[in-house]
Amino acid sequence: MSARLSSAFAKGRPALVTFVTGGDPTPDATPVILDALVEGGADVIELGMPFTDPMADGPAIQAANLRSLGAGTKTADIFRIAADFRARHPQVPLVLMGYANPMTIRGPEWFAEECRKAGVDGVICVDIPPEEDPELGPALRAVGVSLIRLATPTTDDARLPAVLEGSSGFLYYVSVAGITGMQQAAVGSIAEAMARIKAKATIPVAVGFGVRTPEQAAAFAKVADGVVVGSALVDLVGQHGADAAGPVRDLTKALADAVHSARELA
Repeated sequence: MSARLSSAFAKGRPALVTFVTGGDPTPDATPVILDALVEGGADVIELGMPFTDPMADGPAIQAANLRSLGAGTKTADIFRIAADFRARHPQVPLVLMGYANPMTIRGPEWFAEECRKAGVDGVICVDIPPEEDPELGPALRAVGVSLIRLATPTTDDARLPAVLEGSSGFLYYVSVAGITGMQQAAVGSIAEAMARIKAKATIPVAVGFGVRTPEQAAAFAKVADGVVVGSALVDLVGQHGADAAGPVRDLTKALADAVHSARELA
């Protein structure tokens, strides 16, 4: 498991995990936006791999995928962006998030080796369930890249061990049974889920989907090891395009301050 990911969740406070789509609005603009996330205080960066059919994502990230693909973004651009990020930010964890087709079409070993060469710490593949782990998991683990799995409100105690098996870095708890950015779960249901999952998990658990404001992020940070924010940041890129770095930095700072201090305030 990546030492960078381990350290991000070992700071004695919840971690802020931020997501933007790679290549949005253009491949050349993405590095500046990633730097803004780091400057704002994000602990972990998720870089989305654009795909034509992002089935788990709501309108904001769907639109970001279309902007990125419309700008000509290819998988090679994503790895170039990742490698350049690693050169600029040696200690900040970087996770690729996306769908099976771009990750497996050239073979899982090819993808895993490209991740290793680019300094990628982890991979979240939305549409490869634990039962299909051989499609990607062994190749990633062989090169020391964490496979970060998803758990949902419908992941019961019988299924949870299968989700945790072979997962590392952190577990991504999807707080709602739905798509990104559209609704928010009640804090009480998150607290209940965290208690149940943490009783079985040996890795940190971060909560995402539907977290848009510092207030929401702080509420989740009181019970989770980390909070994931994506659609709210992607919306800013959609609004400001190549000039999004400033607004992205400002929102990230507000989110980071809220997440990092949530337990002190509690």
